[in-house]
Amino acid sequence: MSDCLFCKIRDGEIPAKKVLETDTLFAIEDVQPQAPVHLLIIPKKHLASLLDVGEEDYELIGSIAGTATQLAKERGLDQSGFRLVVNCGAGAGQSVFHIHYHFLGGRALRWPPG
Repeated sequence: MSDCLFCKIRDGEIPAKKVLETDTLFAIEDVQPQAPVHLLIIPKKHLASLLDVGEEDYELIGSIAGTATQLAKERGLDQSGFRLVVNCGAGAGQSVFHIHYHFLGGRALRWPPG
């Protein structure tokens, strides 16, 4: 998608601090962090939101959980805890319409997140 921020980051057209990259996804530091650790885990495949995930994408989406676990261990959050959030639609706070997961940790996180 030519006007998608995350596709442009994926393609190297816009710089971002990548902290991890595989064949199917990448993770970057959030430019407006809401916690001491705030990363975005982003599939390379353009899917506008969770509603666009098809059965053929289940393995890709499942790999995000494994990536979050890896990042938690690398950043010492596997003991203290972390949060993994996906917003689906503007009403839920999604502002970039390319599916992405917020990985947050490094401080106490309250509930509900609202």
